[in-house]
Amino acid sequence: MTQRITGVLSPVVTPFKADLSPDTERFVRQCKWLLANNVGLAVFGTNSEANSLAAGERMELLEKLVEAGVEPARMMPGTGCCALTDSVRLTAHAVKLGCAGALMLPPFYYKGVSDEGLYRNYAEIVERVGDARLRIYLYHIPQVTQVPISLALIERLLKAYPKSIAGTKDSSGDWNHTKATLDEFGKDGFDVFPGSETFLLAGLRNGGKGCISASANVNPAAIHKLYANWQSADADHLQAGLDKVRGVFQKYPMIPAMKRAIAHWSGHADWATVRPPLVEINAEQSKALIADLEQCGFTMPGLKG
Repeated sequence: MTQRITGVLSPVVTPFKADLSPDTERFVRQCKWLLANNVGLAVFGTNSEANSLAAGERMELLEKLVEAGVEPARMMPGTGCCALTDSVRLTAHAVKLGCAGALMLPPFYYKGVSDEGLYRNYAEIVERVGDARLRIYLYHIPQVTQVPISLALIERLLKAYPKSIAGTKDSSGDWNHTKATLDEFGKDGFDVFPGSETFLLAGLRNGGKGCISASANVNPAAIHKLYANWQSADADHLQAGLDKVRGVFQKYPMIPAMKRAIAHWSGHADWATVRPPLVEINAEQSKALIADLEQCGFTMPGLKG
């Protein structure tokens, strides 16, 4: 864990069987396809339906990935839960397996909590895990959690735990906030990942380390291409192409739309299954989604069901 994780990471969508249990075999296959396209694995993120998965399910899936030969250094599993003890359990498990970091939501059920309360939560996790290998990436997605990760909180955590607090995923969709985080902490080794490839190029130009993006599930090679060529004359053109594809997916509920695309290009209909309370996009939406993507020249080469 001495080498920090960088680049494009995918919050890997979780395949489910007809009985809504995780399909481990397809999950491993999907992760290996992403790795083959130069994308790391932020498993158990928002687009993984992580908060619809029990802690035991997450731990079992992570173990299966490692058993299948997936390199833990390419993984940043989501471990932040509402219950402190669940966060500690998942985080300690990820560290024990050798994962590069832990992507950590704040405890999000109670709204209007103070920075003091959030500091105590993260401090308890660091202290209870008690492992020098721990690298926490704070997950800022206030439009979903309604619990923001403030710059003042980051500053306090970095002062107390400079080795354990490694970076952030900023999914606010607010470039001004991402830029402020980069300006304030990036130069001191705090790694900032925008939560969408929409800000990949801007992030890299301002010291960002890559991105952790939903659409890396479906467009991995193209997003990595921009990451690898961000200083080229073609970079703005590559960014525009990514924005076009993402714009298609954003017309629909993102998770069901991505799963529907994977189902279409893999030839495995069960990929479209989501766990309640989410529901699949309907037949009309599915037809329009695929038509719009094909019009963009979009495809998913090498994908297997």
